[in-house]
Amino acid sequence: MTFTQPYTQSKHAKPNILLWISRIIVGLLFIFSGLIKANDPMGFGYKLQEYFHVFNMSFLNDYSSWIAIFLCALEIILGGLLLIGVAGRKVAWGLLLLIIFFTFLTFYSAYSGAVKSCGCFGDAIPLTPWQSFYKDLVLLALIIIIFIYRGQIKPTIKSLFTRNLLTLFIIIVSFGIGIFTLYYLPFVDFLPYKEGNNIPEQMKIPEGAEPDVYEHIYEMKNKTTNETKKVNDKDYIAQKMWEDKNWEIVGDPKTTLIKKGYEVKIPDLIISDMDGNDLTEEIINNPYYNFIVTSTNVSKMSPIDLKALDKINNTIRDLSEDYNIRAILATASSTDEVNYLNDQMDLVLETFYVDAVPLKSMVRSNPGVMLMLNGTVIKKWSSINFPSKEEIIKNYLDKAE
Repeated sequence: MTFTQPYTQSKHAKPNILLWISRIIVGLLFIFSGLIKANDPMGFGYKLQEYFHVFNMSFLNDYSSWIAIFLCALEIILGGLLLIGVAGRKVAWGLLLLIIFFTFLTFYSAYSGAVKSCGCFGDAIPLTPWQSFYKDLVLLALIIIIFIYRGQIKPTIKSLFTRNLLTLFIIIVSFGIGIFTLYYLPFVDFLPYKEGNNIPEQMKIPEGAEPDVYEHIYEMKNKTTNETKKVNDKDYIAQKMWEDKNWEIVGDPKTTLIKKGYEVKIPDLIISDMDGNDLTEEIINNPYYNFIVTSTNVSKMSPIDLKALDKINNTIRDLSEDYNIRAILATASSTDEVNYLNDQMDLVLETFYVDAVPLKSMVRSNPGVMLMLNGTVIKKWSSINFPSKEEIIKNYLDKAE
C-alpha cells in the first residue's frame, strides 16, 4: 500500500494552528482508544454483542472479536496517518464518517439506556454513555475542523519511501496487536480476575468504604385540610413529623440514588454443582493449587479449541498423579453439552456451573485456564499458550511452600 502524495509544503507557508491542534488531539486520542481496545479485543467484542442485540444483529456475534480487531485497527491507522499527514483527504473522510457513527451509537445508548457502558476505552477507563456522548461531541467538533481544512494536511516526512514504510508499519502493528492479544490474552489485564488479585477480597466491601447514599421522599397529607407536600427523609426525622398526628404518609416513599458508593469488584460470582449447591467459597478458598478451566460455551469451541482442551485435560491428569491439586471446568453450558464433551474426552475436570458474565471476565479465551492458590490468581493462560507439565512443575508446583 503506497501513497504517492508529493511533499509540497512551502518553507514559508504559515501553519494552520487550529488544524494542527485538532490533528494532534484527534490523532493521539484515536491511537490511544484503538490501542486500549486492541489490548482486549474479545472484551470489546462482548461489548459489540450488546449493540448487536439492541439492533437485532445477533447473527454477527460469532464474528464480534474479529470486527473488534478491525475497528481497533481502523482507529489506530486513522490516528497514525493523521499525525504523519499521509492521505489527508481520505483520512479526514474516514474520521468524519467514523465519529458520526460513534456519536450516534453513544447518544442512542445514553438516551435509551440499552447499553450501560460504551466500551470506548475498554475496561481501562469505564465511561457512562452520556460521558462517551459528550466526548464524541468534542471529537466531532475537532474532526469537522480537520475535514474543513483537509486540503491543508501535508506529509510531515519528506521521504516518500519513509512515509510508505511507516504507513505499512502502522497497518501491520494495528492489526497485529489485536490478533496477538486475541490468541495470547491481553498485555495488561484490567479485570478483577487479573494475576495477583485475591478473589475472595475482590468479593468484599473493604472496611471504611462509602456505601451508596439514597434519599427517601415521603408524600405527606394533612388529614384536616387535605393539603399534600413532599418531605425528604432528613426533614422528616429532623422535624419529627411522625409526632404530628395531623399528617400521614401517603403510599410508599420514593427512593433516589444520590451518590454512588463503593462497588464490589466481583459482585456476581456463584459456582454451583449440577444439583445447584453453592460451592463458591470451597473452590475459591482452596489452599492447594487449583486449576480452573473456563468455557462460556463448550459448543462454540472450534476443532483447534477442542484439541487445546484435550491437551489441558491430559496435562492436568498427569499432574494429579504426583501433586495434590484440584481441577474444575467452570462453564455456562448446559448439562447435556458438558456430558457430551465429557464422553468424548474423558475429562478429569470436575464440572461446575457459573454464569456467563463472570466467566467472560475470568480468562479471555474459550477455553482458558486460571491457576489459583489460596484464593489468589497465580497465572492465566489462553487455549494456545497453556504450558507443558514440566513447565508447570518447574515454575509453580515445585515452588509451593
